Amino acid sequence: MNARRRTVLAAGAAGAAALVAGCGSDGDGGGGGETAATSPGASPDASPGGGGEALAATGDVPVGGGTVFKDRKVVVTQPEEGEFKAFSAVCTHAKCLVSTVSDGTINCPCHGSRFSLTDAAVEAGPATRPLPAERITVADGTIRLG
Repeated sequence: MNARRRTVLAAGAAGAAALVAGCGSDGDGGGGGETAATSPGASPDASPGGGGEALAATGDVPVGGGTVFKDRKVVVTQPEEGEFKAFSAVCTHAKCLVSTVSDGTINCPCHGSRFSLTDAAVEAGPATRPLPAERITVADGTIRLG
């Protein structure tokens, strides 16, 4: 093998490795990471006190449903009275924002993916991964991010 061909092959291999590394994740967190906190007293994984910026009043999120906060790219659900969950509103399929919560699912308008309002698991594709959980705190009738 001549020197020029070795250089081209080495450059091609390095480029392919960079491409594979860049495509290994679509950057959405893949559904891992932090878990959503719930209302104090409603679940063992509740976050105590404080929290970040106020997102909504607890009354803004219907029981058995949810509310999409498009400006914050977060969806908050209330599967059972007093139990609040939060997930990224960015669909894991094509990065569209979910638009509604109805009939027990969080719904993406782009390709029809639907996610469970209790744990954001995929109920209907084409998405293959759940929505990543977001951390919230719930205290004094207010839902806060963080």
